[in-house]
Amino acid sequence: MSHSALMTTDPVPGVPPTPVVSAKPVALPAPGRGTELRVRVSAPAEGRDLPVVVFSHGFGESMDGYAPLADHWAAHGFAVVQPTHLDSRTLNLPADDPRTPSIWRIRVDDLTRVLDRLDLVEAAVPGLGGRLDRGRIAVAGHSWGAQTASVLLGARVLDPGGGPGEDLSDPRVTAGILFAAPGEGGAGLTPFAAEHLPFMHPDFTGMTTPALVVAGDADRSHLTVRGPDWFTDPYRLSPGDKSLLTLFGGEHSLGGISGYAVTETTDESPERVALIQRLTVAYLRSAFDPEDPSWPAACAALRESADPLGRIDSK
Repeated sequence: MSHSALMTTDPVPGVPPTPVVSAKPVALPAPGRGTELRVRVSAPAEGRDLPVVVFSHGFGESMDGYAPLADHWAAHGFAVVQPTHLDSRTLNLPADDPRTPSIWRIRVDDLTRVLDRLDLVEAAVPGLGGRLDRGRIAVAGHSWGAQTASVLLGARVLDPGGGPGEDLSDPRVTAGILFAAPGEGGAGLTPFAAEHLPFMHPDFTGMTTPALVVAGDADRSHLTVRGPDWFTDPYRLSPGDKSLLTLFGGEHSLGGISGYAVTETTDESPERVALIQRLTVAYLRSAFDPEDPSWPAACAALRESADPLGRIDSK
């Protein structure tokens, strides 16, 4: 196991970042999965009662991605756990692997397995034991990872007959952040997606857990015949206590959240990433503590900006 050097990230206004310690790979037993579940854990070097964020990566990524989010969240008081799902390029799973059709479901199990084994997560990082707050847990994810996270928030995958599938929501999760989450299936899908991605038929009507949906208004996907509004479906079609951050000019990487200077970023914007960092920290703080004014203050600051990078809607 390797332990990173301590790091800091740019501060939220008025709140200095703290040094972060990160450990990987942390191996969690996963009977029936075919391979152990490996995760990366990042947490503040100091502090107690740390809220937990479990982050699900996009297709092909791994626990080593999304440093602009994981580093920032950890530097501002959150313990971040990043599993490597079976679709990761680091695992190089053959296309004909018998697990391939079920990866979407195994992804969901990966997140719940992290929650089941927070004792191992704590024990794997020197000095982290006894510092996690199991009463404050959020799930987050980008793209396919957002679809994965949404299931723990109460979204369901429709069965072949169009009925709601199994309820895999997790009562331990009290908040979520969905970055570029796929929208409705059915006629909105391209023929390729409809044929090859049967899990892309979500039902958001049961997604009752509070969540922030983040979408780019220039995000066009080859999986849908619709435009960028497709990525607002998880907000529009779910019950209340949701917020939507629409990023002006944002494409699928939302400015570059998947990593520092990664090649797949088509809309590189440090300013957009910095806005996401600030707003997601504020959202999580207020979601975990309704008395915390961080989120209302951040929303007001965005509204009052002379040249805003996005817009927030809430319901």
